[in-house]
Amino acid sequence: MNEGVLVVTLAAAVAAGTPLVLAGLGELLTERVGVVNLGVEGMMLLGAVSAFLVAQATSSVTAGMFGGMGAAALLAFVHAFLSVTMRANQIVSGLALVIFGSGIAIFLGRPIEGQPLAVHLGQLQIPLLAEIPLAGRVLFGQDIVVYVSWLLVLAAVVYLRYTKAGLWARAVGESPATADVMGVRVTAIQYGHTIVGGLLAGASGAYLILARVPNWSQASTTSGLGWIAVALVVFASWRPGRLLLGAYLFGAALRANFALQAAGMHGVPAEALAMLPYLLTITVMIVLSMRNTRQRLGAPAALGTAYIRSER
Repeated sequence: MNEGVLVVTLAAAVAAGTPLVLAGLGELLTERVGVVNLGVEGMMLLGAVSAFLVAQATSSVTAGMFGGMGAAALLAFVHAFLSVTMRANQIVSGLALVIFGSGIAIFLGRPIEGQPLAVHLGQLQIPLLAEIPLAGRVLFGQDIVVYVSWLLVLAAVVYLRYTKAGLWARAVGESPATADVMGVRVTAIQYGHTIVGGLLAGASGAYLILARVPNWSQASTTSGLGWIAVALVVFASWRPGRLLLGAYLFGAALRANFALQAAGMHGVPAEALAMLPYLLTITVMIVLSMRNTRQRLGAPAALGTAYIRSER
C-alpha cells in the first residue's frame, strides 16, 4: 500500500470513527451512572433526520447540529423517565426507543428520501499542524466536529476522574443506595447523564448527515453504527480514552474494504471485509452478556439495575 493510499485511508478512518466517538461517549456517560440505553441507533436516526430538516430549512450547519441533538435528547428523556422514574426494564425500554426513533425518522424522512442537503460541513485545516508529514494530513485536515470530539473525550476523562460531580456519578453507577445515603441526588444524576448521552447520540447522527452522507436515506444513514457504539463502550472497558482509540479502530475496519480495493488487493472478498466491524460488534455484545466478564472489564456494578429507594 503506497503512502498516498495509506494517508487517505487513515484520514477516512478518523472521519468514520467520529460518529462512534460521539455516540459511544454518550453511551459511556449514561452507563457510568448505571443506566443502559440500547436506543442509540434510534436516537442517531432521529438526530440525523432532524438535522437534515433543520439545516435544509435554515441553510445552517450549526442549526442542523443543534436540531439533531435536541430531538435525540427528547428521546433520551423518555428513556430516563421509563428507566429511572418508572423503573421499567432498561433493555426493553432501549429496544423500544430504537423502534420508536426509527419509525419517527421514516415518517419525517419520507418526503425527503434521496434529496441532497444544500449545506455541508467542510474541512478545517489547522495551520502548521496540518503540514506535519503523515500525522498532519491524517489528524489535522479534518472538520471541526472531529476536533470537538477530542475535547469532549478529554473533558469526560477529567470529569470522571478529577471532579466531585464525576466521583458522584461513578458512585451512583457502583452503588446508588450508598450514594443516596451520602446525600447524592441519584435520580437527578441518572437523568442528567442519560439526556447528555442522548445529546451526543443526536450529534453523532447529525454529523453523519451533515458531513458524511450526501443525502437522506433512512436505510443507509446510520447502517447499524448505533449498535457498534454500544459495543464500543464494552470494548473500551468504560474508559473515554480507550473509547477514542477503539472508535478509530472500528472506523478503520469500516474503511478497510475501500482501502484494500484502492491498493489493488482483491484476494479478500469485499463482502467479508464489509462484515468485519459487525462481527466485532457481535463478539463484544456476547461478552457484554456475560456478567463475570463484564465485571472484570470494569463495568459499573449497578449497571442495568433500577434503584428503588425504599429497598436500600
